[in-house]
This record gives sequence, C-alpha cells and structure tokens, in this order.
Amino acid sequence: MTSTRDRQRAAARARLEKEMAERAAAARKRRQLQATVGAGLALLLVVAGTVWLVTKLGDDDTPPPAAAPSASAAPTGCVWTETPADQRSPTTKDVGLPTTTTPPTSGTQVMNLDTNFGKIAVTMDLSKSPCSAAAFSHLASKKFWDGTKCHRMFPGMLQCGDPSAKGKGYRETDGTGGPTFRYANENLPINQRPAYPAGVVALANSGPDTNGSQFFFIYEDVELSPDYTVLGKVTSGLENIKKATAKGHDGAFDPQPGGGHPKNDITIKTLTVTAPQ
Repeated sequence: MTSTRDRQRAAARARLEKEMAERAAAARKRRQLQATVGAGLALLLVVAGTVWLVTKLGDDDTPPPAAAPSASAAPTGCVWTETPADQRSPTTKDVGLPTTTTPPTSGTQVMNLDTNFGKIAVTMDLSKSPCSAAAFSHLASKKFWDGTKCHRMFPGMLQCGDPSAKGKGYRETDGTGGPTFRYANENLPINQRPAYPAGVVALANSGPDTNGSQFFFIYEDVELSPDYTVLGKVTSGLENIKKATAKGHDGAFDPQPGGGHPKNDITIKTLTVTAPQ
C-alpha cells in the first residue's frame, strides 16, 4: 500500500518532469525563432544589397545634379522655403514669395516665351505640377526672366532661367542665379521611358526639393534619372529650340559636369504665364 509520503514524492517528480518538458519546448521555440530571424535578416541584407547595387548602377551623372526622387504626385499644398539672407549669393534675385499655397489642381496654364529665335509655348498641367506652375506664374509676373540668356546646353537639352545670365559673353557665375525661395519636387516621371522625351520642360535643381527658376528644354529624347520635376510640354516652337541649338556648345563644362555654353546667344526677350484655364 502506498504511503502518503510516497504519493507526495511521486507528485513532486511529475511536476518536475512537466516543468522540464515545458522548458525544453520553450528552448526549442527560441531556437526556431532565432533561426527564422537570422534567415530573415540574411534575406533583408541580400535585398538591401541588391537595391544598393541597382541604385548605384542606375545613377545618372548627367547634370544638372540631383539625388533620388522624393515625390511623384501633386502635393495638396505648396510650401515656399525662403533662403536666409546670409545664405544668398550675389546672383540671387529677390522678388518675394508666391502669395498662394493652394493653387488650382485642374486645368492648364501656358508659359509663353518670346526669344530671338522665335516664340515657344509650354503647356503646364495643373493636375500634375500645380506648385511649379504657381512659382513660375509669380516669377513671370515680376519679369524675372526678361532679357536673360539660356546659359548651358547638353546633347538634347537646353538650360535657361538664371536671372543674372545677361549681356554679351558668359561669366563663371552663370547658372548660379535664382529666386530667394525653393519648393518641392512634383510630377517626377518615375515609371516612364524615356523619362524625358522630346518636348518636355523640366526644372533644374541641386538636390531633392530645391526647385527655383532654372529649367531645361528637352529637344531630343534624353535618358536621365527621373529626379527632375516635369513642368510641362512644348506645344509650339520646338523647331525654334532646335534652330537655336543647331551650332552646339563650346564644351566649357566638359568632361565634368559636361556640356557648355550655347554657341548661339539664345535670349529670352519676355516670358509670361497665362491665367489658369
């Protein structure tokens, strides 16, 4: 007959065995979890390495320089970031900030340029680049570009918009001028190939969300990384841009960052922007 003491000992052994079994099961679960996390981390590192490699292989060192895209859709409001007075250069032109932060996001506006090679019209889609159109409307109302020269060109591209690029010849400072404010990227052609086909007008920048007044015409299909806001498209006058750039450039910026001053003086007599339609 089993004594009370024997029954207590048996119960104690049973509890101990159950505890040990539970600890062993918990240990197995920990090992399995660690193995799963380790495999996941290894996979993450492989994916990250692949993304890094693709990013590096996809870099485009054709100027104007910029980093990775930061926006592809129209923002819900515009933010004008003012450059502090002590950070402005002698080529900065202060015409104040745009007065609107909520421009229309439907319809179109037309940017009209009268140049010494003829007229050019650029249609801006307000559903895609409302803030850029608002910035250009403000600058145009201040005659910001009147009398300026397109200061730089590359194969298929002509860059304009520096308010200080005026007069005969070129200066080392040409290309450094702009307004006293910056605004964010929008309408980046991330999923389009070519990203910048002939006829596109895009904004030059010095990194993400540093748009100002400088812009470039694409007069031949160009494969650039999609880092530059598409302002609009030339709807008339593309032949005038091709005529203006026919003599090529002087190679002043070759080999890096590339391109040069146009051999033809290409002057913007006036630049105006219509009201939204």
